[in-house]
Amino acid sequence: MIIKVIIPAHNEAKSIAKVIHDIPKNVDEIIVISNNSTDATEVEAKNAGATVLIEEKKGYGYACLKGMQYIAQQDKLPNIVVFLDGDYSDYPEELTKLIKPIIENDIDFVVGARVKRLREKGAMTFPQIFGNWLATFLMKVMFKAKFSDLGPFRAIKYDKLIDLKMEDKTYGWTIEMQLKALKKKYTYLEVPLNYRNRIGVSKVSGTVKGAVSAGIKILSWIFKYSFKK
Repeated sequence: MIIKVIIPAHNEAKSIAKVIHDIPKNVDEIIVISNNSTDATEVEAKNAGATVLIEEKKGYGYACLKGMQYIAQQDKLPNIVVFLDGDYSDYPEELTKLIKPIIENDIDFVVGARVKRLREKGAMTFPQIFGNWLATFLMKVMFKAKFSDLGPFRAIKYDKLIDLKMEDKTYGWTIEMQLKALKKKYTYLEVPLNYRNRIGVSKVSGTVKGAVSAGIKILSWIFKYSFKK
């Protein structure tokens, strides 16, 4: 079972080494994509043992796609790809819980759910909480989905990931993956995971512009797929 981890990171020098060190040893490769970072993110990630790629085009999706392009060129392709943020808000050691349904029950796609009972106070802002509620509510109404979160800590079978033909370059990456998985009738689960206050300031929910832009992008993907045959 070959497992690769993709970590998009924009100016996460203070946290990236912690994230890398806490990832379980059964992971074959940790790929950090420095997304237009201006601090020591690349140096810290490399010193911690990760493969470091550089994506100058700023955007979460751009970084994830860069990681996927790198993997596609390898001789031995992975069975599972895990996506994880570089801000240390998730608990990387819980990756084993995330991939367990794929390995043991042949589930295609697993999302780490940031449930309230396991979430540190203040770890999610009001715009994040409301945005998650609205997006997942609309998915339930329009697609009969059972998602409760758009959590970025997620795992998916590599062949299924490729079949999704991911395209979003910025804030819509997570919702695009979930909507396309629903359309293709992938088997999926949510696994409740711990969540804490991130190190540093969020580039999305930490600013009004970021929160609004993310909200617009998420809703546009939902309505786009609600009318798509």
